Amino acid sequence: MSDLALSIRGLRKAYASGTEALKAVDLDIRHGEIFALLGPNGAGKTTLISIVCGLVTATEGTVLVDGKHWRDDYRHARTRIGLVPQELNTDQFEPVWNTVAFSRELFGKPKDDARVEEILRSLTLWDKRKNIIKDLSGGMKRRVMIAKALAHEPDILFLDEPTAGVDVELRKEMWALVRTLRERGVTIILTTHYIEEAEEMADRVGVINRGELILVENKTTLMKKLGRKELHLQLTEPMAQVPPGLADWGLKLDGDGSQLTYVFDGTAERTGIPTLLSALRDQGISFKDLDTKSSSLEDIFVGLIHAGNGASK
Repeated sequence: MSDLALSIRGLRKAYASGTEALKAVDLDIRHGEIFALLGPNGAGKTTLISIVCGLVTATEGTVLVDGKHWRDDYRHARTRIGLVPQELNTDQFEPVWNTVAFSRELFGKPKDDARVEEILRSLTLWDKRKNIIKDLSGGMKRRVMIAKALAHEPDILFLDEPTAGVDVELRKEMWALVRTLRERGVTIILTTHYIEEAEEMADRVGVINRGELILVENKTTLMKKLGRKELHLQLTEPMAQVPPGLADWGLKLDGDGSQLTYVFDGTAERTGIPTLLSALRDQGISFKDLDTKSSSLEDIFVGLIHAGNGASK
């Protein structure tokens, strides 16, 4: 078996209209990791997943699943990969049990009622096993889609916007399920608009924009590299404007003039904070409290997208 669950090289998708949905994407996914693919609507996330899962034909490029070509050995790829699509596309008039059991048999797996029961229980669907799918809530339908994808016991699971339209409680339950699957050795690739999902669960993060994979990085390393910190100073007396003598510090004064914000590199050997505090004292500016805040993955994501859009103009 290959050291990599997936190896994607030069994957490109162009349409007759000239639109490039993907631009020569290279990406390796390791066994047993949770990889989060972030990007705005239309960035190419679903196109990438659809090509790997055999639903869309690539214009160029290759995908290796455990070292095997995903087209030449499509049966291997098909059994190894599970997909939870963004759209709810299951038979609305079938009972939950039948839908999940049939999905297992569709992939050539032997009948296994115990395994189907385990999946349904893990997704809090056991009590709904006899219900017709059309009568379920949106959140329950989403769980059925995940159950279907897990029915043939795939080693690689794609989750395309898995918690879209579900409540916070269900989202957290799904996060717990994803962690459990990873503990069993399942490799998970998820796309999401919920930045907290990537920040909560992912080992590595990829950012895609306008069909181009602009960054792939270990989540912790990414936040150290690109994460900034803010120093917030609660002033003793509000100010109308930042004094000219502090212009070089790039300080931001909030709306009512009661707080100064200084942005600095938290990983730098010298942050400049002691010198700034001395400069404030020299200007006769006092403060009653201060605190620091680290940037979130969302801050980093938005910054990267804006930088990419600016560079492409």
